[in-house]
Amino acid sequence: MQRDRLFVTGMVDACVRIVHLTDGRDVTELERTPTEREALLWNFTVPGEAANQVSDDLRAAHPDVPWRHATSLRNRIVHGYWAIELDVLVSTARQVVPDMLERLRRAFAALDR
Repeated sequence: MQRDRLFVTGMVDACVRIVHLTDGRDVTELERTPTEREALLWNFTVPGEAANQVSDDLRAAHPDVPWRHATSLRNRIVHGYWAIELDVLVSTARQVVPDMLERLRRAFAALDR
């Protein structure tokens, strides 16, 4: 359980950063700021890597968390970075990540029980 706590904490932190990095910024602005764009890419890889490391028990207890989707996106970024469409990441950050963040927070809270 301690490993799961570590991985879920990392996922939550990365999701918070993703939301922050895209808040009030459009794709054009992120394209012009390589440091922020790279930070966004990095923070999208963290949940995917951690999702791949959490225990099967945690995944089974929280099937509402998109564990596999996070891992798939991480793999896409890491292995095909030259083909990443920033607009897809920004829309994912706005439309998917906030919900995932809440689900992860519930999963983390359940670890204390």
